Amino acid sequence: MWDERYGTEAYAYGKAANTFLAEHFPAIPQGRVLSIAEGEGRNAVFLARHGYAVTAVDSSAIGLEKAGKLARENGVEIECIHADLASFDFGEQQWDGIVSIFCPMPSALKAVVFPKIVKGLKPGGIFLLEAYTPGQLEYGTGGGKDADAMMTQAILSRELHGFVFQRLQEVEREVVEGAYHTGLASVVQAIAANPN
Repeated sequence: MWDERYGTEAYAYGKAANTFLAEHFPAIPQGRVLSIAEGEGRNAVFLARHGYAVTAVDSSAIGLEKAGKLARENGVEIECIHADLASFDFGEQQWDGIVSIFCPMPSALKAVVFPKIVKGLKPGGIFLLEAYTPGQLEYGTGGGKDADAMMTQAILSRELHGFVFQRLQEVEREVVEGAYHTGLASVVQAIAANPN
């Protein structure tokens, strides 16, 4: 599905960074950042332009090809890794930041990925996320139709137990990101620090 979505000249979600990330990226310490489900590279390129060493992981080779092209257009380098999140090794205390922007994660994947996030972040590292909540199903402005793949404040509190939340809220906001995310949306936003 993702190869099909990214297999056009146009960038499915545009070339500009997600606005929540663009507003709050300074919360992430300078250093190494892992961007999961990065797609066509808009967020990774934005972070690289702000001095971060960015690794972009995605299951779509076509999306990552476009990410590399976008990086070259912007005169920056990003490392692109074609991998499934379920099997990708986040390592231990590797990352100053981990970023997840609209990454659909069914329960089975959440159960695998969140422990990797907790283990992969350095002490003081930041996890920054924006995701659709199940309330998004009423809006139909992006995010698919599977409530199980969406995220809530309660899930994040549970999965990141022990992290210090600088921000954790469910809000309605206008999301305008290319053809697939446009209109009023129900989202959850999180900025969480690993205190260990």
